[in-house]
Amino acid sequence: MKIAIIGTGNVGGALATKWAEAGHEINLGVQNVNGFKGKQLLDNSNTEVFPVAEAVAKSEVILLATPAPVAIEVAQSLGDTSGKIIIDAMNVVTGRGPKGYSNTAEAILANTQSEDVVKCFNTTGYNNMADPKYQDMAIDMFTCGDSSRGKEIATQLAKDAGFAECYDIGGNDKFELIEQFSWFWINLAMVQGQGREIGFKLLKR
Repeated sequence: MKIAIIGTGNVGGALATKWAEAGHEINLGVQNVNGFKGKQLLDNSNTEVFPVAEAVAKSEVILLATPAPVAIEVAQSLGDTSGKIIIDAMNVVTGRGPKGYSNTAEAILANTQSEDVVKCFNTTGYNNMADPKYQDMAIDMFTCGDSSRGKEIATQLAKDAGFAECYDIGGNDKFELIEQFSWFWINLAMVQGQGREIGFKLLKR
């Protein structure tokens, strides 16, 4: 799969590494190809760097992992996204998000041509994306959005990154819920002092 990653920090970098290791073609999209955070990602196999719109044009799937307040500007910088799947890994935290929107996915839908926008990879820390294994099991990931095609791809990419399962929690009406779930992890890990090495697993009986 050809994947554009916009946002080469902790989350984007961890997923770029995992997906490159799984054999996907990674196109990092950056503002300055000669100076960007995460240049070491080019040491990964199957990984190249391009200006943002060029990385998008070369890819089938786009991961957005930039700070939430710039979601509108980032969406507008992607170029033509018609027919492409956009996976939103951003979160509005403590009110800091795109102006006029309660969540980042709605801002992306309003500022791109893509109808296949889903949220995923936003409910846990980047450390769990780099290593989702806990003892003898892997933790789970979650996704939502109206696009069945987008959720199918997000689910496959979650498993390619090492997560045990990726559960569908609903449509676009669950965008805010999944962002609140991310805050639940942040609250436990940071505010309540549990530390970053915690993750969620859905158990059944």
